[in-house]
Amino acid sequence: MSRDTERSLPVAGAVGAAGTAGVAGVAPGPAREPVKLWICPNEDLAPAMAGVLAAHWLDEHEREIAGRFLFERDRRQYLVAHTLVRRALALEAGIAEAEQVIWRSSRGRPFLQLPDGGLPRGGAELDFNLSHASGFNLLGIVRRRRIGVDVERLDRDEHALRTIVETFTPEEQRWVAGAAPGQARDRRTIRLWTLKEAYSKARGLGLGLPFDEFSFELAEDGGVQGFRPPADDRDGRWRFVELEPVPEVLAAVAVQDDGSRDAVLLLHHGFPWGRAAPHRIVLPAPAGRTRSAV
Repeated sequence: MSRDTERSLPVAGAVGAAGTAGVAGVAPGPAREPVKLWICPNEDLAPAMAGVLAAHWLDEHEREIAGRFLFERDRRQYLVAHTLVRRALALEAGIAEAEQVIWRSSRGRPFLQLPDGGLPRGGAELDFNLSHASGFNLLGIVRRRRIGVDVERLDRDEHALRTIVETFTPEEQRWVAGAAPGQARDRRTIRLWTLKEAYSKARGLGLGLPFDEFSFELAEDGGVQGFRPPADDRDGRWRFVELEPVPEVLAAVAVQDDGSRDAVLLLHHGFPWGRAAPHRIVLPAPAGRTRSAV
């Protein structure tokens, strides 16, 4: 992927539902640290370099997983993704890559262990989430609340797409079926899938949260117009962003709303060696609840 391509990346979903800005009865909160997002193709880190960095930075658990892969392409994907995490967390938190202690929940969601006294670069909270698919890696970092991300390619086989649709709510299935067969219907399917994955990963539940227990209403040209959270998410206030960082690759971000004003997302491209200016995206307002949720 060329740098010229990166500068012209299309961005979708940077608008929220009308009339949902702010929380009713609550004054706008203070501006917060921006959401940080990295999209990194495997080709941005040479295989030999990925192996060297992994040997020095990854912990025993990560190296053991890397050694299980039968195919080199899968191993490379894992090494690029997890060295990306270590490097970005070092920049954000101020903890050297090899010194980071990453623990995992019972469902496998990773968390950075915070040192006593807070992070070297300030703050007492940090959450991150990683997704990778077919040569692309997506990493999100936020200083407050929770974040989930997902990245998927559009070129999925027909059987896989049908299986995905079967996990949706009836209203979402009808919305998907309303598009013409082929690319239009496939795009609707993957848009919903990435949003559902991002939300469930932010909750720390992954596929343990049935996808027919919550639903999205999407605008045709990108953006979440409505969100019906599952019954156990009583607050249910989330900001959602849809992206197409390169053609035919869709991504979604779910960030728990913390009442911040002027919330922004900084989208970085490539492996985080340099200090290239990120693409700045204004986060949409928290998604409004769908009519079926009230």
